[in-house]
Amino acid sequence: MECEARTFAEVRGEFSRPPSTALMVGSYLHSAFESDSAFTEFLEQNHDSIYGSRGVKYKDYEKADDMIETIKNDEFCMFALQGEKEVIYTGELFGVEWKIKVDNINHDRGFFSDLKSTQELRKRYWSEKYNTWVSFVQAFDYVLQMWVYREIIFQNTGRYYDPYIVAVTKESPPDKAVLHFDSGRFDFEKEYVQSMLPSIIDAKLGRKNAHRCDKCEFCRGTKKLSGTFEIEYLLD
Repeated sequence: MECEARTFAEVRGEFSRPPSTALMVGSYLHSAFESDSAFTEFLEQNHDSIYGSRGVKYKDYEKADDMIETIKNDEFCMFALQGEKEVIYTGELFGVEWKIKVDNINHDRGFFSDLKSTQELRKRYWSEKYNTWVSFVQAFDYVLQMWVYREIIFQNTGRYYDPYIVAVTKESPPDKAVLHFDSGRFDFEKEYVQSMLPSIIDAKLGRKNAHRCDKCEFCRGTKKLSGTFEIEYLLD
């Protein structure tokens, strides 16, 4: 949704995004709760990105360690993360095949959960999609993600599992929360996916030119001007 042109350039191997510390730290957090062996393997594979020349972790990862301890020291957070880790399911939505990887799923209790990090729990973001101020959960489309996961899990298990987000902040000390969803929120996400998906599939199959956001790394690097813009363009 951010940029079809960039996404399909990545799929074709024509473009790759520069390494992101934020994504690396997110993977670091997830591996810590996947298993001890997964965390050790992640440390070994990414040693030079995590540790400086003196063998000390970079500040982003020291902060991530505080976030990990914040979760591990909270019994309710750990309860919400009990279950089978990194489970892959496939299914179909609106005639299109989907694949998901669930952070954590608990079949006995009928829930699944996802670990998310954020700047602050109560930070507000303006959303064009919702046309209002929203939380980080909506701003980064986690409600949409949870709806998709819930539907694909249902197709594989015959049960609707309850989704939760275990959120931890990058503050010092970190804040935390376990978040649930009013099921009414999923109706909007279903309609949103259904309405937006045809355009994405048309671009994927080459039936139309992929939408360019004209803001990301790919668009800036491949931009060709053919005219002028009214200054309102700068606020788009």
